[in-house]
Amino acid sequence: MTDQLSPAERYAASRSRATQPKLEAFRNRLRFELDPFQREACASLENGRSVLVAAPTGAGKTIVAEFAVFLAMQESHAKVFYTAPMKALSNQKFQELAAEYGPENVGLLTGDTNINSHARIVVMTTEVLRNMLYADSDLLADLAYVVMDEVHYLADRFRGAVWEEVIIHLPQSVRMVSLSATVSNAEEFGDWLQAVRGETDVVVSEERPVPLEQHILMRTKLIDLFDSSGLAATNRVNPELVQMARYGGRTLSSRQMKDVGRYHSKGGRPESFRMDRADLVDLLQERNLLPAIFFIFSRVGCDQAVRQVLRAGVRLTESHERDEIRAIVEERCRTLLDEDLAVLGYWEWLEGLERGVAAHHAGMLPAFKEVVEELFRRKLVKVVFATETLALGINMPARTVVLEKLEKFNGEARVPITPGEYTQLTGRAGRRGIDVEGHSVIQWQDGLDPQSVASLASRRSYPLNSSFRPTYNMAVNLIDQFGRERTREILESSFAQFQADRAVVDLARKVRQQEESLAGYEQAMSCHLGDFKEYSAIRRQLSDLERQGARLDGVSRGEREKRQRQLNALRKRMKDHPCHRCPEREQHARWAERWWKLKRETDALSQQIRSRTGAVAKVFDRVTDVLVDRGYLSIDDDGGTSLTVHGATLKRIYGERDLLVAECLRRNVWNQLDAPSLAAMACALVFEPRRDEGLVSDRYLPKGAFRPALEKTTELWSVLDDLERAHRLPGSEPIATGLSLAMHGWARGGSLNKVLEDADMAAGDFVRWTKQTIDLLDQLSLVAQGPVGRTARQALESIRRGIVAYSSVA
Repeated sequence: MTDQLSPAERYAASRSRATQPKLEAFRNRLRFELDPFQREACASLENGRSVLVAAPTGAGKTIVAEFAVFLAMQESHAKVFYTAPMKALSNQKFQELAAEYGPENVGLLTGDTNINSHARIVVMTTEVLRNMLYADSDLLADLAYVVMDEVHYLADRFRGAVWEEVIIHLPQSVRMVSLSATVSNAEEFGDWLQAVRGETDVVVSEERPVPLEQHILMRTKLIDLFDSSGLAATNRVNPELVQMARYGGRTLSSRQMKDVGRYHSKGGRPESFRMDRADLVDLLQERNLLPAIFFIFSRVGCDQAVRQVLRAGVRLTESHERDEIRAIVEERCRTLLDEDLAVLGYWEWLEGLERGVAAHHAGMLPAFKEVVEELFRRKLVKVVFATETLALGINMPARTVVLEKLEKFNGEARVPITPGEYTQLTGRAGRRGIDVEGHSVIQWQDGLDPQSVASLASRRSYPLNSSFRPTYNMAVNLIDQFGRERTREILESSFAQFQADRAVVDLARKVRQQEESLAGYEQAMSCHLGDFKEYSAIRRQLSDLERQGARLDGVSRGEREKRQRQLNALRKRMKDHPCHRCPEREQHARWAERWWKLKRETDALSQQIRSRTGAVAKVFDRVTDVLVDRGYLSIDDDGGTSLTVHGATLKRIYGERDLLVAECLRRNVWNQLDAPSLAAMACALVFEPRRDEGLVSDRYLPKGAFRPALEKTTELWSVLDDLERAHRLPGSEPIATGLSLAMHGWARGGSLNKVLEDADMAAGDFVRWTKQTIDLLDQLSLVAQGPVGRTARQALESIRRGIVAYSSVA
């Protein structure tokens, strides 16, 4: 490698070794050379700066995070926190770091797991770190580095605000390593980080570590998406593909091309043909393009695809691989109860795995998903049918990615996938150090335009936009620490306000330009006989009234007469105006029309500026007004704002329904509930139904004290919702009881089969909602006074059992 470097490059390398000894020591531990962007980012860290790294999926961003861990471990007491957006990612990273640095040096903190929290390296979800910062936890002592993996989650409308809270509130001495997918405004995000965190370097890499070959599967043929003749410019669509798209997936001979008219007159395009999934798996195997991930934007679709290829007799494994698969599955699933295996579809799942085929989606049991990930990484499973959640951070690269459709259901309608989503999905194609190139295959459908597919594939990035908004819990925590005025200033430093302020600068520039144009128009319409602006206003009023009059079908005679009197008065004013007699009146009027139109546009821009200036602080003020109204904050005689005793309780309640939970505790709404009923209530507060799962009739609700308690809780929700809307806040969704009966049954020791039948949902979904219920019950056990705290602890223990208690890291 050194022999291939120029003298200048050899000199730079030797200088780097002298000035960055820690980076050199870190490089010596690796079995590969660092890429330029990795070296640049690591050098920034060694120089004491924070760093934002934006690079494609699979490019090796985590090397920079690993260097931060290495730096922390070189110091005697320094600690490093590694945050990830998902528990699955946290678990995976915990296992990797424990293998590298020893389990005694690595901890894990997620909503439902607490392992070795005082370790020097702690992996955690971002929410856990946010809660630590607000509680001023003693675990923050000696914190030197924080890694924020997948920091582009900041744009997530449900959870993104947490990332900004952490970035704003981390002590200034902590260096941050922010890892992001390729976003088009990385520099803007870097500028904000520089503003709130101090010295921050932005390192952007657009290059995929493994080149991507993109194909369209048309009928039975794989065709390159881009022209590879060598004569064409990059990203030119393959002419053969354009021709085949025109003629139903067939290449026409020159004789047929001459006879195109006759070809169309005999019935147009031939019937469309779509290759069967099993045949496509065989094709990929023949072309040596496995392992492959098929992205299907539906959980049911993923499960059906597995059944379909198994029915067709697909078998991708050898006998020794099947033995290894069975041994791994039995080891990883040994804690599952025998009576639950059939309910979970264990035997069908195992049959698929032994034949090298599996599904991967959020409805699966976490244990099953983790096994699929491990077997895929070991090259034992060769084909995975997955939803797009697989594209989010899980380390599971393939040689080939197949997209069956370029649209997905977003909860309301079928929408095309975005360039950003396409980049994320195809980012899984190509395994670094294994594949020379990765491959993406898009299945052809009638109506697909090769040019639009090419533009989707060539736009590599998407903008990162803030989703930050102040919450009740955030408001009481910040006011308690900093007071109201200082909190407003802190919130003004959010990325949301930073982006709004930048937009305001552009809007203000446009307003200034338009105001200059308005002055020119005003001059052009000036009349020596009088005020032409006043005259044109009368004319506009008159024409507006005449237009409205044309639509007055069915109105009363009195209304029509009133309208006529107004028209007559305006016509008289217009004729009496001195400008009406001006010989250049119509010429002036044309300039006046332009002036009015531009004035309307300019006023709208000015309104946008007013709405964006201090937008976050305005929302904070409304949130604060609600808290004052409900007695969580009090305002003293000098105008200072402080927390009441109820505000101190709200400080320790995190989640979408923080204020509602605090209100119910304060008013003793849940005091009569037993453990199963409290579990059912907590579930109703966290559950977010998919379309029609939310409300159920009373006969499907737990009996006894639950129903009156639910009625009071719903009344409080309604009062808060009205109050929020009165304060121009968005309000919240109604309480969803769709899972309450199943949670009640699970807390009472019900069988998994019965509970999943009552829940009418997949095991993976049930586990996820139960873990969120456990998180809320855990908060209640710590915050609630009297019987509710004790009952919450009992409820928590009663639902943390069976498949819910499973953890790959425990």
